[in-house]
Amino acid sequence: MDATTRRLLEGPIAPTLLALAAPNVVMLVAQVAISVLEAYFVGWLGADALAGVSVTFPLVMLMQTMSAGGMGGGVASAVARALGAGRRADASRLVAHAIVIALALAMLFTAVVLAGGRAIYGAMGAHDGALAAALAYSNVIFAGAAAVWLFNTLASVIRGTGNMRLPAAVVLGGSPILVVLSPALIFGWGPVPPLGVRGAAVAVVAYYVLGGLVFLVYLLSNRSLVRLSVKNLRFRRALFGEILAVGAPSLVNNVQTNLTVVLLTGLVGSFGTFALAGYGMGVRLEYLQIPLVFGFGSALVTMVGTNVGAGQDARARRVAWTGAAIAAGVTEVIGLAAALFPHAWLALFSAEPEVLSAGARYLRIVGPTYGFFGLGLALYFASQGAGRLLWPLLAGLSRLVVAAGGGWIALRVLGGGLSAVFAVMAFALALFGTVVAVAIHRGAWGLRREP
Repeated sequence: MDATTRRLLEGPIAPTLLALAAPNVVMLVAQVAISVLEAYFVGWLGADALAGVSVTFPLVMLMQTMSAGGMGGGVASAVARALGAGRRADASRLVAHAIVIALALAMLFTAVVLAGGRAIYGAMGAHDGALAAALAYSNVIFAGAAAVWLFNTLASVIRGTGNMRLPAAVVLGGSPILVVLSPALIFGWGPVPPLGVRGAAVAVVAYYVLGGLVFLVYLLSNRSLVRLSVKNLRFRRALFGEILAVGAPSLVNNVQTNLTVVLLTGLVGSFGTFALAGYGMGVRLEYLQIPLVFGFGSALVTMVGTNVGAGQDARARRVAWTGAAIAAGVTEVIGLAAALFPHAWLALFSAEPEVLSAGARYLRIVGPTYGFFGLGLALYFASQGAGRLLWPLLAGLSRLVVAAGGGWIALRVLGGGLSAVFAVMAFALALFGTVVAVAIHRGAWGLRREP
C-alpha cells in the first residue's frame, strides 16, 4: 500500500486532516483574493459593470462548484475508495472516464449559457448597461467552459490520491499571472487594447488553460500515483457508475445551492441596480465560503472515502465530525466579522452609499449564520467520500424551498423589504446545516457502528 494511503487509514485524525487541508486552504485563500481583486478592478468601470458581473456570479459559481466540488467530488471519492480498497489499476482507469464526463458537461454549459444568457440575466434583474456587461463577461467564460471543467476534474483526480500540494502549487503559481493579466486586459496596457469586463473573463479562461495543461502532464508522468495512459482508455460502465453515483447527486446539490441564489437575486433585482450590486457584493462573501470550506472538504472526501473503501466506518465518521467542527468554526468567525464590520468588505468594491447600504444590511442579517453553512457544506463533502448523499440533498432542497419561497412571500405577500428577504435567507442557511448534522448523527450514512 502506498505510504500516503496508509497515512489516511492509520494516521491521527486531526493532524492528518489538517495536513491534507492546509495546502488547499492556502490555495483557496489565493483564489478568494483573486476573486476580490477581479471585482475590485471591475468596480472601477462603474455600477453597471459591477451589477452585470454580479448577476453572472451564480452561474459561474455553479460551473465552478459542479466541476470542483460536485462531479469533482465524485471523481475524488471514486479514486480514494478504489485506492483504499487496493484497486490501484481501477483508480488509474478512472482518469479517462472522468475526462469524458467533464468534456460532456462543459459542452452542455457552453450551449445553454451562450444560447440563453440574455434571458437568464434579464430575469435576474439585469437591464441596459448591466445586461450588456453581464453578456460580455459571461460569453467569454462559458465559451471556455472546457478549460474550467478539465482543470477542476484533473485536480480532483490528483486530490483523490491524497496529493493536495500539486493543485495548491498550480493555483499559487498561476495567481500572480492572473493578477497582472486581468487589469491589463480590462484597462489596456501598452499594445493591449482595453477590453473592459470581457478582459477579466479572458484572463480567467487563460489561467484555467495553463493550469489544466500542468495537471495533464503530471498525470501522464511516472510521478503520479494514478496515471493516464493508452492502456487505460478502455471504458467500462461500472467505472462511470462509480463516479456518477456520487457526482450526479452532487450536481443536483450544486444546482439547488445556485438556484437559491439566482431566485433570490431576482427578488433583490426588483429594488434596482444599486440594491442588486450591493447584494451581489454581500453574497459574494457567502459564495466564497464554498471554496474556503472546499479546502477542508476536499481533504474530507479523500480521507473519508479511503477509510470507507477500507471498511473503517467508525474512523470515517470521526474524520467527518472533526472536519465539520473546524469548518463551522472558521466560517462563523468570518460571518460574525462581516456582520460587525460590513464596510471593511463592501468598500473594496464600491463607494456608492446605496450599494453599501444594501450590502451591509445583508451581511448584518445573514453573516451570523455562516457557521451553519460551513457545517452543512463540510458534512456534504464528507458524505461524498462516504457515497451517501441523500440527506445533504434533502437539506439543500429545504434551503431552496424556504429561502426562495419564503423570500417571495415576505416580499410579494407580506410587503416586506430587503431586510425581510435577508432574514429568510439567514433562517434557510441555519436550517441547511442543522438538517445535515442531525441526519448524519442519527445514522444517515448507514455505516457500521462502533461495537
